[in-house]
Amino acid sequence: MEKYLIFIDAADDAAMYPASRFLGMTIASDGAILMKFESSVGGGTGAEHDSVAVTCTADKELKVFKSIANAVAGNSFKPGNSHVVVADDVNGVYVDSDITACAITLDS
Repeated sequence: MEKYLIFIDAADDAAMYPASRFLGMTIASDGAILMKFESSVGGGTGAEHDSVAVTCTADKELKVFKSIANAVAGNSFKPGNSHVVVADDVNGVYVDSDITACAITLDS
């Protein structure tokens, strides 16, 4: 069973990606993580990517990296545990207490 990553940045703005489409994360700046995924809407060249900017407490980026990785890797075969809510700005639910927001950018 594949794990899915969920991001919600507004009531009508959300994205869910299979973990197999996750390409990696980088620190974009202090307190800002950029996650890249194979595009959910782009063309067919393979170069298209969606991104999710995850805002977190300054200097806690590595801690957040580890929390996301652990959530994706852990307990993927238990019923009802096929997804990880990485960031839900609407309900204030985050995979790590140092995450404060997210913003989704789709490749178009």
